[in-house]
Amino acid sequence: MPIKIQNDLPAREILEKENIFVVDENRACHQDIRSLQICILNLMPLKEDTELQLLRSMSNTPLQIDVSFMQMSSHHSTNTSPNHLNRFYNTFEELKDRTFDGMIITGAPVEQMPFEEVDYWKELCEVFEWTKTNVTSTFHICWGAQAGIYYHYGIDKEPLKEKRFGIYEHTVMNRKVPLVRGFDDVFKLPHSRHTETPADKIHACDDLVVLAESEIAGVFLCMNKSGSRIFVMGHAEYDRLTLDKEYKRDLEKGLDIKMPLNYYPNDNPDEKPMLQWRSHANILYTNWLNYYVYQNTPYQWGQILDEEKRKLASKGLTKKLQTEL
Repeated sequence: MPIKIQNDLPAREILEKENIFVVDENRACHQDIRSLQICILNLMPLKEDTELQLLRSMSNTPLQIDVSFMQMSSHHSTNTSPNHLNRFYNTFEELKDRTFDGMIITGAPVEQMPFEEVDYWKELCEVFEWTKTNVTSTFHICWGAQAGIYYHYGIDKEPLKEKRFGIYEHTVMNRKVPLVRGFDDVFKLPHSRHTETPADKIHACDDLVVLAESEIAGVFLCMNKSGSRIFVMGHAEYDRLTLDKEYKRDLEKGLDIKMPLNYYPNDNPDEKPMLQWRSHANILYTNWLNYYVYQNTPYQWGQILDEEKRKLASKGLTKKLQTEL
């Protein structure tokens, strides 16, 4: 089944070239299909890159996905055009009366700041609290995972001696949990961060279950016992060249950055990086959408969401459905 996106979202053309099935709003409004309503709170500076990565990651499922993008009104984004944000994004205030089957909260380049000093922290805390009642399962990524664990469990992040940057091996810790169904015993995924949530404190938390961990990179994947909160410390959604762009960007800025670990063939940055993690990234997102979103969403939520969809389609009140039907 396809991913439903706004008619003119820039990521659409790239997804179609990759043979990923997308459907626009005009066609979707005439289909009698209960699509999963997914909200993406995109905190990354290059929002269009993150949109593409996340839509690609959610594309390998038979479920139809209907995506809404959220931004923080308390933060001014300087790396994405105002036109793009105005056209495709809603604020929390505009979306808070809705319910969503699932939500993704991305990472953000603010990890070296105390949480409380981030300009949108207060608003983000409102979002975290809102997810308890308005979202079936929330998928937190990197800094978003650290922030979520800090808000919900009071476990603070700690600085690393040097940036954790590259492709790391992880071991599955609890194969009986559906979120890691289909994973190999050992798998590789990217990390790119200056801080970490201490593994011993995560293990000591009664409500958190560690599902995958690395001897070098620490906890990669954990969740609460109900599955309503998923925490991913790395970046399964990254594409082949994301780390390459980060590395060369930091070099150009004159920053003290080491080459990403286990990334370039022969440790030669002039060679094309090997894509070593796409299959497990696809499995992770598919398992989340299937076992923790689709199969756990209350039946009455489907009726509510369908009614919301009909109202939006008839009134054209949101940025998602502003085109001619």
